[in-house]
Amino acid sequence: MQFDSITAFLDMGGYGFFVWLSFGFGLIALLTLVLQSKSALKRAKSDIAKRIVTEQKQKLAAQQQNNHR
Repeated sequence: MQFDSITAFLDMGGYGFFVWLSFGFGLIALLTLVLQSKSALKRAKSDIAKRIVTEQKQKLAAQQQNNHR
């Protein structure tokens, strides 16, 4: 489908409002998904780092306990 002008393109044969509204909602949904995914990744990395530190502390405490026996 060819359009004669930018106005005709934006109008989309009278359906422009619905076309651009659905495009906008789709874009918002994708952006929300990306932002939530980045946030979840950051949280997961933080949780993993905390677990590693905790495990290292537990191993060190166990070694110290074994050395005192």
